[in-house]
Amino acid sequence: QVQLVESGGGLVQAGGSLRLSCAVSRSISGIVLMGWYRQAPGAQRELVAALTSGGSTSVADSVKGRVTISRDNAKNTVNLLMNSLKPEDTAVYYCHVVSVMALQGRRDYWGQGTQVTVSS
Repeated sequence: QVQLVESGGGLVQAGGSLRLSCAVSRSISGIVLMGWYRQAPGAQRELVAALTSGGSTSVADSVKGRVTISRDNAKNTVNLLMNSLKPEDTAVYYCHVVSVMALQGRRDYWGQGTQVTVSS
């Protein structure tokens, strides 16, 4: 069962914008954290931005001031708006959700990834 489905990636010129969206299955309960990671070729996966259930956010220094993470409770999505994109933002972007349940403990969910390519 696919539980996270990303959309919105693509090719954009430097300076442009993209909005990534991750549809989260309503079968996932006890969500405490939703966020986005990225992985460039030959590099480790790194956090881009995250949003806790309490509304706190974390944003990587490399994208600070250029990205906004948000949650749409009605649509059960977590979204990442990226502005002023740079070629170094080129990567596969992954949606990440953490749930914590009393009996199951912590579970991490990952999307399949969506490619973002920024041309110079």
